Amino acid sequence: MGEKPQRPVAAPRDAATVLVLRPGSDAGFEIFMVRRHGKSGFMAGAHVFPGGKLDDEDASAALLDRCAGVSASEAAERLDEADGRRALALHVAAIRETFEEAGVLVADGCDAVELAEARAALHAGTFSFEQFVVDADLTLRVDRLVPQARWITPEIEPRRYDTRFFLAPAPRAQEASHDQIETTAGEWLTPAGALARMDAREIQLPPPTLRTLQLLAEASDMDDAFATAAARKPPVVQPGFFQDEGKMVLTMPGDPRHPVPERAWEGPTRFVLEDGVWRTY
Repeated sequence: MGEKPQRPVAAPRDAATVLVLRPGSDAGFEIFMVRRHGKSGFMAGAHVFPGGKLDDEDASAALLDRCAGVSASEAAERLDEADGRRALALHVAAIRETFEEAGVLVADGCDAVELAEARAALHAGTFSFEQFVVDADLTLRVDRLVPQARWITPEIEPRRYDTRFFLAPAPRAQEASHDQIETTAGEWLTPAGALARMDAREIQLPPPTLRTLQLLAEASDMDDAFATAAARKPPVVQPGFFQDEGKMVLTMPGDPRHPVPERAWEGPTRFVLEDGVWRTY
């Protein structure tokens, strides 16, 4: 019998995710995380940051014209993208997805009642995000988004995303909540608290989420977290894959088994799946 033909490598779809931060009860800070539905086709049951794929609507002239503080050329520079309008649309996607999944909108000109009604209508499909933003005369505060990293799903996966990670401060007078559709729970966690719950096997953390939380756990406060992200270009991380003694291993740039020699960050360069939990080394 001949060998089974290899599956073609799937092209990654553009996506965006947002780490919404707020001050904690002490000098630290918390991040809003959601648990993906157990029947989701991607990262089922895992705790992640709100986000999703880029939609055509995100690049509409009506939405791009309402972006404040960052021009198309500046967005291209921030994300190292050739197409400025597409780069700005990725910022819009980040804001839209965070509103849909977490109920918070990084925008000026709206109140809590409007947001709750608009979110319900969006989920029901009775009108679009573009229509809401235009009708409510909102300003999308893309300048409050700080690019943090760019994660590309490994080539072994059948469903792949090219995801831009952003930091954003939690908007005042808005309450975050999961959408009860794609996500089944939502909560504010400190980076260290989320990592401790993973160690206790209370929550699942996918590799990009795990490494991001480890990096944020090094920040002394919110200002430090934002300053660290703003001080450099967001690194591009497309993990490599191999098996070692029956264990799944994902490598990051700088690892001896990864094609990119320069590290994305100081610290661990690989993930190893051990007893169903991803660990870094």
